[in-house]
Amino acid sequence: MIPQSFVQDLLARIDIVDLIERYLPLKKGGANYFACCPFHGEKSPSFSVSPTKQFYHCFGCGAHGSAIGFLMEYSSLSFVEAVKELASQVGMQVPEEERGHRPPQADNSSLTDTMARAASFYRQQLRITPRAIDYLKRRGLTGEIAARFGIGYAPDGWQPLEAAFPAYQDKSLLDTGLVIENEQGRRYDRFRDRIMFPIQDQRGNIIAFGGRILDKGEPKYLNSPETALFEKGRELYGQVQARRAIREHETVIVVEGYMDVVALAQFGVENAVATLGTATTPSNVQRLLRMAERVVFCFDGDNAGRKAAWRALESALEHLADNRTVAFLFLPAEHDPDSFVRENGAEAFQRAAGSATPLAEFLLQELVSQTDTASAEGRARLVHDARPLVTRIAAPVLRLQVIKSLAERAGMMQTEIEQAYGLKSAPRTQREGDGERFGRRGRSAIMPRRKPSSSVEKLLRMVLMQPTWAGRVPIDLVPDDSDEGAALIAIVDMYSIGELPMRGGIGPLLEQFRDTPHEQVLARSARTMDDASLDESVDETVFADTLHKLHTESVNKEFEALTEKARNTTLSAEERRRYADLLLERRNPGDSPKISDS
Repeated sequence: MIPQSFVQDLLARIDIVDLIERYLPLKKGGANYFACCPFHGEKSPSFSVSPTKQFYHCFGCGAHGSAIGFLMEYSSLSFVEAVKELASQVGMQVPEEERGHRPPQADNSSLTDTMARAASFYRQQLRITPRAIDYLKRRGLTGEIAARFGIGYAPDGWQPLEAAFPAYQDKSLLDTGLVIENEQGRRYDRFRDRIMFPIQDQRGNIIAFGGRILDKGEPKYLNSPETALFEKGRELYGQVQARRAIREHETVIVVEGYMDVVALAQFGVENAVATLGTATTPSNVQRLLRMAERVVFCFDGDNAGRKAAWRALESALEHLADNRTVAFLFLPAEHDPDSFVRENGAEAFQRAAGSATPLAEFLLQELVSQTDTASAEGRARLVHDARPLVTRIAAPVLRLQVIKSLAERAGMMQTEIEQAYGLKSAPRTQREGDGERFGRRGRSAIMPRRKPSSSVEKLLRMVLMQPTWAGRVPIDLVPDDSDEGAALIAIVDMYSIGELPMRGGIGPLLEQFRDTPHEQVLARSARTMDDASLDESVDETVFADTLHKLHTESVNKEFEALTEKARNTTLSAEERRRYADLLLERRNPGDSPKISDS
């Protein structure tokens, strides 16, 4: 786990404008910079980057966040991966909080250099090898698409790579799996007489190769072994080339082979990636669900294809979310993606992907097909077999929908299924420890929310721009019956224990509240701050006036509550004294308690 203090120090050293400019052409407009949003298709720039806030926001699709958030969205990185990438850019070493002994992380830059050099050699060999060029032409690939995917050719022979690496005994060649060393210590190239497909990580570094034989022979495909750079169960082929199309379609299509990805791209289906010679893994699913709102697994329609789809389904269950969709496309038995798109075209393939079978439907279809639902025993077997799958569905609303459909097929009530599975709903309670993490009044995060007062909204924006002012907000005056009020209380609490970031704009503060109940309301407040409100947010006089107004609102609210109570019952002696004090204060507002400056 990365310490929060390191995240804040890192963001203080990153300029979000400089970072995003490496990926997008930004143009200055007023106090901010603008570009066409990389996360959805648009013709007019609505993607705004604020150097003051250190925050980005798209007015079209609502995407927003800090420098870390941008890298996570743009490069489909996890939080930890994004932090490590930013840290490497500014020369910082990422520490990790103690969770048992962890071996030191190796510097793999020399290995990526070796892979890049090998890829260059293979591309050069393709250009001078007519036999390899003819093979690609027969498969319908153009030189442009081959260049886009960096396709090359590994010459026949035992040691062709010696031409690119005169120091053929260099350790990096063995560590990257480019060469094999026999028991006698003699080396030879792993890839010989094969079309070479470079495999890139999310940053674009070449980390492995897949080699396809030109003629008949086994194995048809040969992959790099797992190395310090490459763990095949975590990576996807073609993710770098597909990134923009995935965002435009909000869909990623997952196929089984390199040639499927390349052939689909050749014919205009550019949002496809492939798993790497293994069944779909949970790590694959996590990455895919970060890439797009919709994931479509494309398999052959035969038994092998349906088995592969079922394995993908099982890997997905614990990572599903109610705002993401997983579906399965089964092609006709005589087709794979390559042949289907050649025969029917890109539009037909995209239409087929659009009507793919949703995960819940596929799950129930497969279970029902294996039982006799006409008999009581068969229906009981259906409910029994579904349990280990349904209870693993992480998306609560989707799980509820599946249980409803299962109950219909089994001739049972939904509540009976839930009871049989031990899923009977419990009263909603606050998570243990949330009060400490999200503010002393953390319980308010699950209570009904009201519309915040204008004073609370204004104070929240001010504290976002000037975190030190959090220490001057009287926490007892802040109502906790709105999302904004609860978020302001959490910020004040964070300040009181010395954990509130004091520099770097709004971006670092938002990172402090990532994955908390306050994340969205803070981001919403940040998005609504235009240039005028920014000026207001750093005005000392406006801040003092807003605190005074908040105090007045609190006095009026308490006075009205006591007045209403007095109409229905007798006030206690203490309540009568308080009522008199409030009445006096309402008549003489200038006598209200002075707000502290420290």
